[in-house]
Amino acid sequence: MKLDYEQYMMVKEALHERANLLNIAPHLSAPLPIMLPVYKWWQLPYYWAGIKMYDLVAGSQCLKSSYVLSKSKALELFPMLKKDKLVGAIVYYDGQHNDSRMNLAIALTAARHGAAIANYTEVVHLLKKPDPKTGQVKVCGAHCRDIITGQEFDVRAKCVINATGPFTDSLRKMDNQKTPNICQPSAGVHIVIPGYYSPDNMGLLDPATSDGRVIFFLPWEKMTIAGTTDTPTVVTAHPIPLEDDINFILSEVRHYLSPDVEVRRGDVLAAWSGIRPLVTDPNSKDTQSICRNHVVNISDSGLITIAGGKWTTYRSMAEETLDAAIKAHNLSAGPSRTVGLMLDGGKDWTPTLYIRLVQDYGLENEVAQHLAATYGGRAFEVAKMAQVTGKRWPIVGKRLVSEFPYIESEVQYAVKEYACTAIDVIARRTRLGFLNVQAADEALPLIVEIMGKELQWTEQKKKEELEGAKKFLHLEMGYKARSEQLSKTTEISLTAQEIARYKKRFYKFDKESKGFITTVDVQQVLEKLSIQIDENALHEILNEVDLNKNGQVELDEFLQLMSAVQRGQISDSRLAILMKTVEEGLDLRRPVSVDRSGGGV
Repeated sequence: MKLDYEQYMMVKEALHERANLLNIAPHLSAPLPIMLPVYKWWQLPYYWAGIKMYDLVAGSQCLKSSYVLSKSKALELFPMLKKDKLVGAIVYYDGQHNDSRMNLAIALTAARHGAAIANYTEVVHLLKKPDPKTGQVKVCGAHCRDIITGQEFDVRAKCVINATGPFTDSLRKMDNQKTPNICQPSAGVHIVIPGYYSPDNMGLLDPATSDGRVIFFLPWEKMTIAGTTDTPTVVTAHPIPLEDDINFILSEVRHYLSPDVEVRRGDVLAAWSGIRPLVTDPNSKDTQSICRNHVVNISDSGLITIAGGKWTTYRSMAEETLDAAIKAHNLSAGPSRTVGLMLDGGKDWTPTLYIRLVQDYGLENEVAQHLAATYGGRAFEVAKMAQVTGKRWPIVGKRLVSEFPYIESEVQYAVKEYACTAIDVIARRTRLGFLNVQAADEALPLIVEIMGKELQWTEQKKKEELEGAKKFLHLEMGYKARSEQLSKTTEISLTAQEIARYKKRFYKFDKESKGFITTVDVQQVLEKLSIQIDENALHEILNEVDLNKNGQVELDEFLQLMSAVQRGQISDSRLAILMKTVEEGLDLRRPVSVDRSGGGV
């Protein structure tokens, strides 16, 4: 609306790069329709004009043309949407990708084209030497440390580029302690909730929330991802999602969903905080204002810094940075060849590749689709490594956890993709830790065991890896915030009638009125219904509710659980569902009285 030429060029560049990204990694990226629900008549033409401008700027690279929907059609496509005061909706198309796999594909493609890449390596300090012609001190490399082994070594170079995101200023200060900070880190929290919160192929975007932030609500990896927040933060390698931010996102989601859909805190399966490296331009007169694009800066010693920007424009940012490096350091290089350069796995991918995986290897359909969408043409390498299940179907492909299509051979393949830790596998090679922290936690012992065989880990190393990955899930992926929804201080906010009902349910297991139940009590009741549950699994089920960790669930703990379930703080509690199911089963087994059966004969 302000006819800003710089903004226009920035959007045009982003749309060009978006088209390239969809082209070079078709297995990892795809167009996604996103709906803007409209609740005021005047907003319909206003938003439509803005979205149409977006289409026009994209030109021939427009994914699909945006369109307007009536209220009834919007509800047909997005049945969870709140219908009160809805006047219609606008649908536009954007790109969506698997970000960690895209990052890995770029690194692997670089390696295949001759780049030397190193994982788990940090810069200790920069190497410098005087320029023989001018006498000025110039950066000529970096002294690095292998974080895993502790080994230190020098890497010498004609040119050093600082592309470290939120850590931009730490490296700039290694070059010159007096250099001012340019990075203004901002934390963005995202949450994952079950897939039934959104349609399979339609996202939702609110451009103006209660506090002016943008909220999106998108189908992702068969789940629903919602975000985001935008708050100033300190730079850390281990950002933690805060409960207030999680509740803010849930609150905004509630505004747009039908009252029939109860948005529960307990439905948050994972939550994380990412750090956006927003930057100020050191060459600008106004060094306080945030730069809307990226910044390329060359220091007096020749250190080149690229900061800011966004995922979509990573390639053009890299090209601009290398152009600056070539000019500043008189390097010889030909023109950029990265537009249209297929990323690892993209070349041999087709939309029907998964069918060949099913036919050639006997993989489950869901697993085959996942492998094709994750590894592209390299999915066959993962399938070849898959173990025989011993079942009639699937023939190969043992799952890490039952509800997700990740299989054991992916852990072996992850090691070939430079995975060094269990965290790499659950967060950066597969997306299990981002989709469901509890499922990731359950899969960890098996993942550590497989990695241990591949990397010859000692028992002590396996133990350290397991503990480290559990800590990661607990603090950085929202498991701690999830588990704290049920604690010793959880209030029992139930009516007298509800308390009586739940006590009755509890005493069906606590036959001796001890005031607590153990695995033995539960096993005895299950035997009456001919239900068999593994003793270790039963112990885990009770342990989730055993707040005192004394090996038993007391009546107060059970009432705290049911109160948290009632308030939506907890969902999918295995003990709550088990006890309810058993109670219903016992009630069905009661003999029918003679008077109710019609008197008998």
